Amino acid sequence: MKQKKYLGYWAISSFLLLFGGWLALSESGVMNPTFLPSPFVVFKTMVKLLGTEQYWTHIGMSCFRVVAGFLLAVVIGVPLGLLAGYSRRGAAFIEPPMEFIRYMPAVAFIPLVMIWAGIGEWAKVIIIFIGCFFQLVLMVADITRRVNKDWIDAARTMGATRWGVLETIIIPAIRPELMNGLRLLLGWAWTYLVVAELVAVNSGLGYAIMKAQRFLNTDQIFVGMIVIGALGLISDRVFAYCNKRFFPWAQS
Repeated sequence: MKQKKYLGYWAISSFLLLFGGWLALSESGVMNPTFLPSPFVVFKTMVKLLGTEQYWTHIGMSCFRVVAGFLLAVVIGVPLGLLAGYSRRGAAFIEPPMEFIRYMPAVAFIPLVMIWAGIGEWAKVIIIFIGCFFQLVLMVADITRRVNKDWIDAARTMGATRWGVLETIIIPAIRPELMNGLRLLLGWAWTYLVVAELVAVNSGLGYAIMKAQRFLNTDQIFVGMIVIGALGLISDRVFAYCNKRFFPWAQS
């Protein structure tokens, strides 16, 4: 317990150091306040923006896009990853295109997505899906392949079918590590948010950041970045709590 408290102090000190460096740089006059506003100015702007219904609409739309793209990637990607990790034929069929496409930047798909899906909400969701899906399939396949072979052999010796092995051995075995993988995946989804919101939008945190950039409202840009970071951190902590709550034996 004391060790966790001690580590918590280190975490707080890192944020204080970051804040102190930002404050010193902004107040020293080295940087023009237009380009690097004081953290106090940013905080004041944040309070003002969070007091408006419009900004909460931006937050809600961004959360919807991230969650929808993330869930779509999970629903399609996890079964494909299991198949690729459990079956050699599945791996030979699935992994080569996944390996090829994952190196393509998601932003390069924007013109195609606009042609295929238009400029509605689905376009934003698909961009986030593309940013997460191919990495997820390969990650799940790798986790599946690392399941203890002795457990699989023992189940087969006792007469388990291939589906039985998957259901009773592999899926229960990979759940803790899969939860950690999904936690990482949700972080990727948040990083692709601004990219997704380049597609003809009039709402969302990415839109608010780009609009502020056009008018050199740097304080609003910082607010948007901080809000995205806070939302990502909250979602990360939720996954960390769920992993600890449901799989305590897997914690180091």
